[in-house]
Amino acid sequence: MKQLIEALQSGQLQDFASSEIKVYESSLTQVEGSTLLLLVRTDAGKKLIAVGDGEIYNQLNGDNVFGAKVCPLTHENRLTLNKFLPYTAPQAFGTQVATMGLGDRLGIASPGHIQTIRGRDIRPVLAQQSIRELTLTGRTYEDVLDAAAYAVFQEGYKDGYGADGDHLKKEEDIEYALRLGFTMLTLDCSEQIDNTIEGLSEAEVAAKYEQLPAELRSRYEERYLQTAANVPGASLTFTRQSLMKDVLIYDKAIDFMEAIFRRYITTLDRAVDFEISIDETATPTSPEAHYMVANELRQRGVTIFSMAPRFCGEFQKGIDYIGDIVQFEKELASHAAIAVHFEYKLSIHSGSDKFSVFPLIGKYTNGLFHLKTAGTNWLEAVRVVAKVNPSLYRRMHQFALEHFEEATAYYHVTTDINAIVPLASVSDEELPAYMDENNARQLLHITYGLLLQAKNADGSKQFADEFFQTLAEQEDTFAAGLGAHIGRHLELLGK
Repeated sequence: MKQLIEALQSGQLQDFASSEIKVYESSLTQVEGSTLLLLVRTDAGKKLIAVGDGEIYNQLNGDNVFGAKVCPLTHENRLTLNKFLPYTAPQAFGTQVATMGLGDRLGIASPGHIQTIRGRDIRPVLAQQSIRELTLTGRTYEDVLDAAAYAVFQEGYKDGYGADGDHLKKEEDIEYALRLGFTMLTLDCSEQIDNTIEGLSEAEVAAKYEQLPAELRSRYEERYLQTAANVPGASLTFTRQSLMKDVLIYDKAIDFMEAIFRRYITTLDRAVDFEISIDETATPTSPEAHYMVANELRQRGVTIFSMAPRFCGEFQKGIDYIGDIVQFEKELASHAAIAVHFEYKLSIHSGSDKFSVFPLIGKYTNGLFHLKTAGTNWLEAVRVVAKVNPSLYRRMHQFALEHFEEATAYYHVTTDINAIVPLASVSDEELPAYMDENNARQLLHITYGLLLQAKNADGSKQFADEFFQTLAEQEDTFAAGLGAHIGRHLELLGK
């Protein structure tokens, strides 16, 4: 091993010459007593080194050098790692441990996430991406899983991690994620939720409700108007008017949830954490609506891992909670009690940076929750760039300003562009402070896809190559930034 590293450093091996080799000591692993594995970083990127004569050595693809193999971090090699080192493959966690979705959009944040979460009473869902995010970043689900698995190997992390096909709506995307081995499925029911009902008058709601089959109406009325809901800790008051609205809004979505459960979840020969997302709606999910959806699923024999209602107030991207915290606490108590009653976890989406309500979430869920973050990790990467490569940051910031309106097609934010301090009046040393101001945070948050995909006239990447190179050089700084930022999340959540 020592001879191989010296050869890499001295340039004896073409394409792997490096003036400096970084060895990830936590990755050092002995497999079946006959093969030694190690992850290193060279100027050519990270490489897996295998020494020995075992079966894993034979199956890994790489260049033979001084009796060892130098292996690229390919998809095929990741599958081989999974086979021989099961802890590098994702797993389902069930409902008895808190989980946190960490949404590594860049494929380089997971080492910092692991360093932050290691030893805490919570498990990471390292691989978490929506189809929208894949489109905006130009990645695939294979890329997402590969990056997470290699990060787990790099850090020697053996406590388990999850992989979430996030906010999936289409069956072909669900099939794709599950076929690759994703261990969590977040079903986005927004296209089956009728957002037009909220704007109707009481008479219009009643008229539309009367058009539903009599048997369906009778079933709902018997369950929710004639039978009192008994959920300890929840305040639930059903009225005929609210029930009619909820049935019209959610009935088709409940059918969709059941169909996906029966077609894809029950037919698998492995465990999958099945989450229901009803947070992408025009109005907040009342505790009564949450209870009705959960109860209907139980009546149909649908078992879920978690449910994400839309809470009162606003959970916008990358900034703290906006709204009445007193009302939020009151409704959260009911939402959490409903989840306990139906034996699943409450899920909080767009959960990054909601510092003012984290203590309440930890309290009312008794520490059992699923919290999703994503964009805040990208913002910590941008913070690193602002610190060490101010020229790149300035160009990215200006591009984001020019393309902000384009990005709002994908995300709902209340950003005031005019409130952002002009770049010309900010010194290089002051640039990182942009990541502490809500409007600038959201500006950079929602333009990530446009920035990563932007190209020069010659077809080269306008920002991405320099961005990733900067972060590769500042790997430890980025990990430390994630540790501080995500660590603050965990501490306020009671973890």
